[in-house]
Amino acid sequence: MAKIEPTVAAPASAAEPTIVTPAPSHGTPYVVGSATPAADTPASEPRGLDQLSRIEEKAARIEEKFARYEAVLTRAEASLERSAHKVDSAAATLDFASIRDEVAALRQRVDATPRFGALFITGLATAVLTVLLTVLVLKFGVPGLFGGLLSR
Repeated sequence: MAKIEPTVAAPASAAEPTIVTPAPSHGTPYVVGSATPAADTPASEPRGLDQLSRIEEKAARIEEKFARYEAVLTRAEASLERSAHKVDSAAATLDFASIRDEVAALRQRVDATPRFGALFITGLATAVLTVLLTVLVLKFGVPGLFGGLLSR
């Protein structure tokens, strides 16, 4: 349903005085251009005064809406500021370049460790050398400590 806006009447001629109605608690209306109150204001223009009061009410409602929107935007701005501060502090604690360097150094150390094949060959060579040295010590002994045990 479309809202019908009141129309503003044509501007008053210069011969007729313009009447300003202050807020109801401020006293009687005054005629612009004179210092005397307009006590004998003609009641022939109630429609014009009614339109003016409707316009003033609309302006007041618009101002209230503007104030509400301004409050919402202020809260949103504050929330955005808090979020930006949290992101900034989190980003300050993380130094991505140093993390990247640490990961690269760790990868180099992992790549430098021997794999299964190298460990198997090392274990096999160690076992063979241990057996060979044990047989030699048992056969010939350790010079200066004891003689060979297998030579008898």
